[in-house]
Amino acid sequence: MKRSACLIFNPVAGQGDSEQDLATIVAILEPEIDLKILLTTETIDADELAKEAIASQVDAIIVSGGDGTISAAATAMVGSNIPFGVISRGTANAFASALGLPDTIEAACETILQFYPQPVDVAYCNGQPMVLLTGIGFEAETVERADREAKNRFGMMAYILAGIQQLGNLEFFDVEIETEDKVVKSSVAAVTVANAAPPTSVLAQGPAGIIFDDGLLDLTIVAPANKASAITAAYHLFQTATSGNPVERDDIGYMRAKKFKITTDPPQKVVIDGEIVGTTPVDIECVPGGLTVLVPSMEEAIPAEKLEGLPNLVVELKGAE
Repeated sequence: MKRSACLIFNPVAGQGDSEQDLATIVAILEPEIDLKILLTTETIDADELAKEAIASQVDAIIVSGGDGTISAAATAMVGSNIPFGVISRGTANAFASALGLPDTIEAACETILQFYPQPVDVAYCNGQPMVLLTGIGFEAETVERADREAKNRFGMMAYILAGIQQLGNLEFFDVEIETEDKVVKSSVAAVTVANAAPPTSVLAQGPAGIIFDDGLLDLTIVAPANKASAITAAYHLFQTATSGNPVERDDIGYMRAKKFKITTDPPQKVVIDGEIVGTTPVDIECVPGGLTVLVPSMEEAIPAEKLEGLPNLVVELKGAE
């Protein structure tokens, strides 16, 4: 018997011919999958369609669109145990890149047909599901600058241009980060907590690769002395992502834990999976195996922590006498 699946398709995602994209997907999948197609609209989001698909008890839910569409559907599917297939057609395609999924329609469809379900972690940030990452400070300001019009015109360059513009307004803030066993205090420009992150999310790359099925979150702290140091730090983080070697700079630190409580002075904007959601403080906790994704492969282990050298760093071990 054929497997059954719902295909949630965003017809306005990407810059290609959406009708042709849909025809290609159907041509590849339908010979082996009994496919029900659900289209997002201005009034019906991917999370609503995902809930409808879950209720229909299909064997898999497939989503095709940009990161906003994919993340919305994914958050609705947390805890459902229904395999989640991804066909990316957006600007950044961060979700696919973070999980090592193919970035073409044909290859993504073949991965879905192989049907290798893999439990991956998710997290909750102040009660809101988080599939990729939470950014505090610099990253949140950059995301806010990269508006929809800029992303449509420049694609990934919109984020880079927004980041360059934001360097002119680089601001520092005091942060207190509490885990199960310690409290860390420092003065920083950015804090990023990642469950999964592509190499292009440079401010999440302290440990040089994020494990998305280990039951832990990866936190990166960036505390450059000035604008020039910020540019150098960002370039170094990009190198760690591409080389696989953890960061080795005194103004960048990282740590891993199941949950983080983060407070800042003054309050900072917070972005979750590319969307501005409010301001600090935040409580973020990992949900091991909260989502089941159809993936081709997994990542290797990385070092757990490096905090030395951060300016005004204070580390208090909880429970120590």
